[in-house]
Amino acid sequence: MISSNRTTHRPKSLLPAGLGALAALTLLPALPATAATAPAKDSSSRVAAFASPREVTAAERRTSAYLDSLRNRPERLKSFFKALPKGGDLHNHLSGAVTTEYLIELAIENGLCIDATMTAVASPCGPGTRPAADARTDAAFKRKIIRAWSMQDFPADQSGHDHFFDTFNKFGMATWYARGKMLANVANTVVEQNQFYLETMVSPASDSARALAESVGYDADLAAFHRKLVADGKLDRVVDEAVREADDTDVQFRKAAHCDTARPDPGCRLPVRWISQVSRGSTPARVFTQMEVGMRLAERDPRFVAVNLVQPEDWDSSLANYSLQMRMLKYLRGQYSGAHLTLHTGELAPGLVKPEDLTFHIREAVLVAGAERIGHGVDLVHEDDWRQLARTMARRKIAVEVPFSSNKQILGIAGNDHPFNAYRRYGVPVVLSTDDPGVSRIDISHEYQYAARTYGLRYTELKDLARASLEYAFRNGRSLWASGSAPSGYRLVAACTDNRPGTAHPSTRCARYLADNPKAATEWRQETAFATFESRHR
Repeated sequence: MISSNRTTHRPKSLLPAGLGALAALTLLPALPATAATAPAKDSSSRVAAFASPREVTAAERRTSAYLDSLRNRPERLKSFFKALPKGGDLHNHLSGAVTTEYLIELAIENGLCIDATMTAVASPCGPGTRPAADARTDAAFKRKIIRAWSMQDFPADQSGHDHFFDTFNKFGMATWYARGKMLANVANTVVEQNQFYLETMVSPASDSARALAESVGYDADLAAFHRKLVADGKLDRVVDEAVREADDTDVQFRKAAHCDTARPDPGCRLPVRWISQVSRGSTPARVFTQMEVGMRLAERDPRFVAVNLVQPEDWDSSLANYSLQMRMLKYLRGQYSGAHLTLHTGELAPGLVKPEDLTFHIREAVLVAGAERIGHGVDLVHEDDWRQLARTMARRKIAVEVPFSSNKQILGIAGNDHPFNAYRRYGVPVVLSTDDPGVSRIDISHEYQYAARTYGLRYTELKDLARASLEYAFRNGRSLWASGSAPSGYRLVAACTDNRPGTAHPSTRCARYLADNPKAATEWRQETAFATFESRHR
């Protein structure tokens, strides 16, 4: 079974959206008026509060002017953002990224039934259930499933937080044994959105990892627990299963995406890497075991690059074990230096948890666990000495993955309540992401358009956000950009410094560098797309 582990839990009462805004705004450093209030209608008149000190090319100026001209032309504006090259998606849960309509098709393929709560269940269909196949002919039934399996028109008697996490239980059975098919659906969407790379989250060998944790039993001495897990090859057998699972996924993906035919799907050319999910709400034994499976897998199989914690951060069990889990990660990072770490942290808001729980989660993820990226980070300004924390993240180049839509849907945090500007003010790298676009019923273009409209971003700022999403990806190889250049202008590495970024005919030295470094090659591909995109606006 492949599980998303984005399961549900009833939260404490969440204060109405907006009550956190006053606290956030009083803690923020002083911003220029145009950055702290509603975006200016003409971005050229806006104070460049967060602009990188970099030269702007003539093509960028023309494209920026064209973007300004579209502000009252919604259809053309939407087309602009879809065509905009948008880097990679680094915060993406595979099952939550699949379109809801395709999940319904998977349920039909598997002969599943839909019960009274709109949950997919195994056949045969008993009393109170209907075949999922009825959705093909009964439009009203299909709409009910979509509402239950996504955030579209969700019931008013349920909080966004509850409904969001409930969806995963409702469509969960439709995702069993379909990882490759789901990836084909998601990869095609990513390419169609003009992105060039994907990191997506799954739970490798989930049942076997659970069984191993239960058979070994928890040991508070983490070194001793580690030795018990690896003894007699027990951990390696789970990793072997995860590798076979990935092999099967590859086969299923290539078939579903028609990769070995004369007409392959767009997703066939997308570089994809896996991030291993850890179910943070589980027992300490299972959490540690999943962490170690994911890290060992990242060192052994290049398709896997990192580990992340999933499930609601506000669960009682998640809160009670948070500091322990950060210490677990610190220990395992010492054992597996080749595995990357990105963490869901700070996905909290006032009213969802006690005030003291807002003061240390991002800090411990960064300073204890050693996270290289964090996801969400919404409670930044409630952290103890948050300004120093932001400076530390900027100095260490710890990027924050920002999915605006899910932050609004789950936490009710948007606009000036969101710390987007605070991160940028302190030089923390920011990358836009989707989280669960299928559940949220959005795409990455929506997130870029929201950012531009809400925060008055210019074209060059959007371009640098797209570049950042590849710069901070866990893609193998060296970057196209010189070390330290990202906050100050994206200067090319020495091997390519005499080339125009994205040119079709790089110099011999630059071509060799691109061939040796897949990360740089992916970034070069985006620069080529930028050149084409900007040429349309002469």
